[in-house]
Amino acid sequence: MFFNSLEDLWLMSGHGAFVWSCYGLFVGLLALNVWHSRSQRAKALKQVRAIARRV
Repeated sequence: MFFNSLEDLWLMSGHGAFVWSCYGLFVGLLALNVWHSRSQRAKALKQVRAIARRV
């Protein structure tokens, strides 16, 4: 294993704050992307169903 302890993994030779904040930002943006995609899909399905009822 590259790191000798969990503390070394967390700190990453002084670069831990940058690395872990990038991971956090990535996960946050990924979650936002999933949420936005699902909301847009629901909106599109609602519009399609409304059009189908009119026809």
